[in-house]
Amino acid sequence: MIQLKSHDDIQRIRDAGHILSQTLTYLEAYLTENITTGELDSIAHDFIRKKQATPTFLGYFNYPASLCVSINNQVIHGIPGSRKLCKGDIVSIDLGVTYKGYIADAAKTYGIGEITAENKKLIRVTEECLQKGIAGSSVKHRIGDISLGIFSHAQENGFQVVREYCGHGVGFALHEDPQIFNYPAAGPNKKLRAGMVLAIEPMLNRGTWQVRVLEDGWTVITADGKNSAHFEHTIAILDDHTEILTAIP
Repeated sequence: MIQLKSHDDIQRIRDAGHILSQTLTYLEAYLTENITTGELDSIAHDFIRKKQATPTFLGYFNYPASLCVSINNQVIHGIPGSRKLCKGDIVSIDLGVTYKGYIADAAKTYGIGEITAENKKLIRVTEECLQKGIAGSSVKHRIGDISLGIFSHAQENGFQVVREYCGHGVGFALHEDPQIFNYPAAGPNKKLRAGMVLAIEPMLNRGTWQVRVLEDGWTVITADGKNSAHFEHTIAILDDHTEILTAIP
């Protein structure tokens, strides 16, 4: 069941989103060669806690960290640890922030040092797909408009969207209804309404759309070993416009 948010609820999610965007901005200075993904996780955890907020992912279904850090062919849910970032890597940082009981969720993919033209295009098009999805998110649209905008732009640029994972409602919980697929899917195509708060998150692969989960039970990688990128924003649909709640204030 889709839970609509009041203006007061949306303000609380906006507050969480501001802390989240500040955390990402703070982390960017540390995204350099030789830092470990575990060090990034500690930096983010401490920053969030200093803001009197909580890392939403930590302990969620026993997830052991505050960030998901996914490198190269890792699509999502990479567990931070001893792996070091290397020049030429692309790395996706996904995090949730809970503040006064309300949740925001966002992700962004970065290049470490100089990266290949192919990886630059993958990152650029994935972010463009996020913007296409947001452009299809208003009271004039349906959920399927978000999906089609993402899927069409990915296909036009030669990339595949991941099918097994998708966007979702967010705010009172990390994952709420509705599901927001990144491709046109059969089933309900609900009209978007004011008060919906959604996490839109395209995941694009350079090769096949198929993925698999590693033995750690979390890390999702591409089935063919080719690279993947991931972008996400939490948005609120209002009567007369749509607002990105995880944008840098």
